[in-house]
Amino acid sequence: EGVDFEESFAHVARLEAVRLFIAYAAHKSFTVYQMNVKTAFLYGPHKEEVYVNQPDGFVDPYHPDKVYRLKKALYGLKQAPKAWYDELPNFLVSKGFSKGSIDPTIFITKHRGDILLM
Repeated sequence: EGVDFEESFAHVARLEAVRLFIAYAAHKSFTVYQMNVKTAFLYGPHKEEVYVNQPDGFVDPYHPDKVYRLKKALYGLKQAPKAWYDELPNFLVSKGFSKGSIDPTIFITKHRGDILLM
């Protein structure tokens, strides 16, 4: 079995950038909200063909050796985080966000006097 997943890392904000944001928010008495989109990685398109075996308990008895080509990311797929992040910056910039100058994985926008940081 092959294990070459090409680029399979997930981009994350640097700890220093997160600390700087929290310190600034505390200094300005901002209210900080946090959220997590658990299914975010399922929305990144694949750049290569990925095939998977039939899952245990769902094997077709007439075609037990059949494999399936994935059309979208699958939860736990090694390439999913990077595929999702490759799409995210373009989407956020199209919605008025700007890429952070300290950390390029952080995006910022202002709306009605509020600051939104992703």
